[in-house]
Amino acid sequence: MSELSVTTRTGPNGPVVELAGELDHDTASEVRALLSGLELRPGKQLVVDLTALTFCDSSGITVLLAARNHVLAAQAGMALSGVPDRVQRVFRILGLDQVFVTYPTVEDAVAAWPQQTE
Repeated sequence: MSELSVTTRTGPNGPVVELAGELDHDTASEVRALLSGLELRPGKQLVVDLTALTFCDSSGITVLLAARNHVLAAQAGMALSGVPDRVQRVFRILGLDQVFVTYPTVEDAVAAWPQQTE
């Protein structure tokens, strides 16, 4: 059975979700439910931190795409941070590097987001 730890916190621009371990068929439904259940407001940002991700299969990529669709429907934005090289390589092969905005760190993703006044 796969091991995955999920930590959610509120960042300055919106939710930050940290995934550590394996995002695969065994853990994808849990992450999908969490991400699709996040309350996002227009103009806010979801950051998914993959720094501690050790494995990601097609189920995991599907979860990230579903999260992106949820974010777009909420008129919010999404960034991935700390994407491991092996996952970044898969993104490039599939053309997903044109779909996902990535940053080295959560702090970089937060700093790059346009500050919105409410």
